[in-house]
Amino acid sequence: MTPTPQSALAAADATSSSALPPTASRYAALGQPFHQPVQPTPLPEPALLHFNTAVADTLGLADVGALLGPLSGNAPWPGYAPLASVYAGHQFGVFVPQLGDGRALMIAELHDREGRRQELQLKGAGRTPYSRGADGRAVLRSSIREYLCSEAMHAVGIATTRCLSLVGSPQPVVRETMETAAVVCRVAPSFVRFGHFEFFYHRGLHEHLPALADHVIAEHFPHLLEIAEPTQRYAAWLREVVARTALMAAQWQGVGFCHGVMNTDNFSILGLTIDYGPFGFLDAFQWDHICNHSDDGGRYAYGRQPQIAHWNCGRLLQAAVPLLGEDMDAAVELARDIYHGYGPAFSDTAARLWADKLGLKDIREGDAELMERLLALMHDSHCDFTNSFRKLAQIPSTAPSGDTGLRNDVLDIAAWDAWVADYQARLQSEGNTDDAARAAAMNRVNPKYVLRNHLAQAAIAKAEAGDMGEIDVLMKLLSRPYDEQPDMAAYAAPPPEEMRHIEVSCSS
Repeated sequence: MTPTPQSALAAADATSSSALPPTASRYAALGQPFHQPVQPTPLPEPALLHFNTAVADTLGLADVGALLGPLSGNAPWPGYAPLASVYAGHQFGVFVPQLGDGRALMIAELHDREGRRQELQLKGAGRTPYSRGADGRAVLRSSIREYLCSEAMHAVGIATTRCLSLVGSPQPVVRETMETAAVVCRVAPSFVRFGHFEFFYHRGLHEHLPALADHVIAEHFPHLLEIAEPTQRYAAWLREVVARTALMAAQWQGVGFCHGVMNTDNFSILGLTIDYGPFGFLDAFQWDHICNHSDDGGRYAYGRQPQIAHWNCGRLLQAAVPLLGEDMDAAVELARDIYHGYGPAFSDTAARLWADKLGLKDIREGDAELMERLLALMHDSHCDFTNSFRKLAQIPSTAPSGDTGLRNDVLDIAAWDAWVADYQARLQSEGNTDDAARAAAMNRVNPKYVLRNHLAQAAIAKAEAGDMGEIDVLMKLLSRPYDEQPDMAAYAAPPPEEMRHIEVSCSS
């Protein structure tokens, strides 16, 4: 995954169709009013800054030279008319009746090597009918962050959109300062969001909801087609969406990931992590950490993410009520029942996840309190989130813990020693005394490396100076987040003092 020289691409036929697989236009077939055809705005002097060969391989894409045109928005994918879809959404709790792909265009629908349909979407390809007066561009800074983080999330096993390419241009773009333009090509089985259903519901266009739901089910939940009765089929589908959302929220908490803008238009109908804007991984652990400085009220703080994901499911279910039967009272009651399924789904997932992070074989009464006491110690001492869980693996199951690991990081030593004693007793109660095996198991679920803000910023600074090497380093590092990688140990360290308060906003 090394940068491809622009000169090599300039010599290639960027519009050649012979190397590009045919499209499988299923979402496009929905037609209006779900989306509109839009041609991308040409990007001046495009350069392929980075190319994700892992994603390319899954799509059967080999000829990089033939891709620069489509991946920059300067040439079409053969046989496909680019489109921008319309949706609405609740932004910071306030309903906005029309949003849509303001700076994103779907440029192809392909089958991957396993026969699954994947959508390719350019982010930053210019204005669409939904741009709301904005320029439709993305900047290099935010594009690098999304390019790196989507792969980092994939590597830790969290469902996510992925990125195929990063294209840059000297075109100036105004954000807080003057920056340069970039385009990322995002890849996902679907980019349908909760907000797609909200758009048609709140505009009273309920007749379009079945077509959209039928498309999603047929493409991504085909096992539900066996349910003949429509109301039961839609209900079963919505239960799965809620369960996937609960899983995603629990997994975010488990790796210390903060999304930053958990609006309903940023929630995938497939439970994918989508729209990497002002995200961040926790360094010093704080329950109320806010990664987006535009979030004045802390609505999307780390500790509130599970509740907000649940609230968002409520907005989806409200929009889906017309799908749940003609009897409005019965439909609302069914939607309420589906909504209440989030709590158990989240709790069960979180309980197993935290148990794994502690190296516990089974889940018992009292484990939640044990975990909460640990997190309270970490919170009060501002312990590094990622490193703390790696250090837990050093605690022996029987002998005194000594001055290793987290004991050197916490402020309340007496409380820490008491917690360790209880933790050791818990391990012994289930016969979990093979310390080497437990440590290995814990290190398979507690990553050593995450995309910390200061690491992303270092890659951005070098890229803005023309050096893409740090992007390559991070892509390789983050593809193996659980491995020790001794020569890369410095990348696991907390940020230096001057980099601990990097601010990320919605323009990111």
